[in-house]
Amino acid sequence: MRPATEALIGIDIQNDFCPGGALAVADGDAVVAPVNAMMAEFAVVVLTQDWHPAGHLSFADNHPGRAPFDMAQMPYGPQVLWPRHCVQGTDGATFHPGLATDPAQMVIRKGFRTGIDSYSAFFENDRTTPTGLDGYLRSRGVEALTLAGLATDFCVAYSALDAVRQGFRVTVRMDACRAIDLNGSLAEAVAQMRAAGVTLAEG
Repeated sequence: MRPATEALIGIDIQNDFCPGGALAVADGDAVVAPVNAMMAEFAVVVLTQDWHPAGHLSFADNHPGRAPFDMAQMPYGPQVLWPRHCVQGTDGATFHPGLATDPAQMVIRKGFRTGIDSYSAFFENDRTTPTGLDGYLRSRGVEALTLAGLATDFCVAYSALDAVRQGFRVTVRMDACRAIDLNGSLAEAVAQMRAAGVTLAEG
């Protein structure tokens, strides 16, 4: 067992991000087994869950004439328009059935505000609206985080970078993540995480 000052954050391991899902990440379900195995090592385990209302502004089909993966300008900055995914209460929004959810002491739902997307486990995409995760981790005495899940180049990377900014020591288990890799986004995310001091680990 690792020290109680370390936490595992499992990012968005949901049906819609796994094979057959609305925004499937290639080989996304391969993260389930390593994340399950890691849970036994940590006294603090948190899962995040994309949790969008049907009218969410990040959905391409809510923008007539726009297609999935187009870029749009939102009040908080540029936004990828995604296929409709992880809609509240749908099967696609539920955790992958193989994921061990019982060990998690907290589930952070994000992206539930209609007008703003939320990649990071810590902040919505305006980078100022908090999810509450920072306060929870500090109240548990956590100082170091290990992140795993989906997708490496979006929600995992955004979470890792925000965690560093919040003063946590951060490791991303690359073997327990999978990427979308949209127009070189994986290489860019890896470079940003390395530059920020995130430890990128395998196994």
